[in-house]
Amino acid sequence: MSKVYICTAIPYVNGNPHLGHSMDYLLADTYARYRRLLGDEVRFQVGTDEHGNKVFSTAEKHDIPVEQYVQENSDKFRKFIDDLDVSYTDFIRTTDPNHVYACQEIWKKLEPHIYSAEYDGWYCEGCERFVTEKEYEDNHGICPDHQRAYEHLSEKNYYLRISDFKDQIRAAIESDTMKITPAFRKQEVLKLLEDAPDISISRPRKQLSWGVPVPGDEDQIMYVWVDALSNYITALGYPDDPAALDFWPATAQFIGKDILRFHAITWPAILLGIGLELPQNLVVHGYILANGQKMSKSIGNVVDPMEVLSRKGLPAFRYYFLRHVDNFDDSDFTDEKYENAYNNELANDLGNLVQRLATLCKKNHVSGVKITPDLDGKFCELMDQFEFARALDYVWAQVQNLNKQIDEAKPWELAKNGETEKVQSVLQDLEQGILEVAFQLQIFLPETSAKITAIFSAEEVTPPVEPLFPKAK
Repeated sequence: MSKVYICTAIPYVNGNPHLGHSMDYLLADTYARYRRLLGDEVRFQVGTDEHGNKVFSTAEKHDIPVEQYVQENSDKFRKFIDDLDVSYTDFIRTTDPNHVYACQEIWKKLEPHIYSAEYDGWYCEGCERFVTEKEYEDNHGICPDHQRAYEHLSEKNYYLRISDFKDQIRAAIESDTMKITPAFRKQEVLKLLEDAPDISISRPRKQLSWGVPVPGDEDQIMYVWVDALSNYITALGYPDDPAALDFWPATAQFIGKDILRFHAITWPAILLGIGLELPQNLVVHGYILANGQKMSKSIGNVVDPMEVLSRKGLPAFRYYFLRHVDNFDDSDFTDEKYENAYNNELANDLGNLVQRLATLCKKNHVSGVKITPDLDGKFCELMDQFEFARALDYVWAQVQNLNKQIDEAKPWELAKNGETEKVQSVLQDLEQGILEVAFQLQIFLPETSAKITAIFSAEEVTPPVEPLFPKAK
C-alpha cells in the first residue's frame, strides 16, 4: 500500500464555480477513487483562494465585511464540490489562521532567495498578476481574457530569484522526475523556462491590503504565488506537524493550462527554496468551450455547471465530462452533444443492458452472483497514464459487448426450447460481466456502479422500477 496525495488548484472566490473547475475536481476524484481501489492510502486536497484586491473591493462594493464575503463564497464552492460527489479528504482556505502562519514560515525559509527591487512594468487588474514585456507585446497591450488594457505599474516589491532554481527545474522536467502530462505541455514549459524572469512575490500594502503580511515588513503583503501555491503543503500541516510530509511529494496535481507556468516554474522554485521535493506529476487539462468559443461573460456563452448537473443528474454529468471532454486539450460542450451522450450511451447502451438482463434473470429465476472482480492490465495502464477518457472508452466497449452477447445468445429462445441449464449458464456469465463493468465504473460513476452491483449480486434479481437512465418523454 502506497501513500498517495492528490491536489487540485484552489479557485478564486470572486466568481461562481464554472465548468473548468468541474474538470479539476472530476479528474482528481477519478484518480483518487482508482488509487483507493488499488488499496492505496489517499489524501486529496481541495479548497479556496480568498485573498486579493478583487475579493476585497467586491465585498466593499456590496457593503459586506470581507470575512463574511469569503466565507459565503467558500461555502458555495464547497457545496459545488460536494454536489459532484468529490471524495476529498482535506479542504483548505487561504484565510485559515494556520495557513497564514505557515505562509510566513515558508517566506522566512525562502529569504536567501528573496530580494527587494523596484517593479516597473505591466499588470492585469482582472487577472491580478504581473505581465512580462513579451506577453504585453504578444497581446498588443490588451488582456485576452478580460479585454482590458494592461496597467502600467511602478512600485517596490520583493522578488523570488527564479534564476537560482532554473537548472534544477529543467533537469526535473526533462527527466520526468516532475512529469508533465500531456507531453506537449512539457515542451511549452521548457521553452518558458528559458526566459523565465524572477517573479514579484509581494505588493505594497497601499496597493494590496487583503492578504498575508510579509514577515518583518508590515508595509508589504504577500502576493498570490507564495500565499495560494503554498496551500498544497499547508493543507498537510506543514511546517509544524511532524507527519505533514508523510504524503509529500504530491503524486499528482491537476491544473488548467492557464496556470501551468506558475505550477511548473514558480511552485517548483518555492519547493526547492525550502528544501522539499517536487510533485511527481502535473496533469494539465484544457478549456471547455461552448459551441467552439471560449466561455466569456461578455459574450454571454457561459454554461452554468449547476444547471447542467440538475438537468440529467450527477451520473450523466460525470459521464459526459469524463468521457467526452478531452483530458488534456480544449473540448467543446453543446447541449446537443450532452443529450446525445445521455440518450445513445447511458440510456441505450448501459441503462437498456441493465433492464434487459435483470428482466431476463427474473423471468428465468436466475439469482444474482458473487464475484471477486479485479482491474485488468490494459485498464490500469490507461489510468496510470491519466488517460481517463480512454479508460472509460475501454469500459464502454465491455458494455457494448455484453449487449452483443445477449443478442447472439438469445436466452429467450433457449428458454422457449426448454434449455434451462443453458439459460442459467448464459445469464450468469452475463451477470458476471456486468458486475465486472460495475467494479470499474465505481471509479467514474460511483452511484450507478452501486445500483448495478446491488441488482446483480442480490439473491433475487429484480429489474429497477425506473430505468437507470430514463429518456425524456
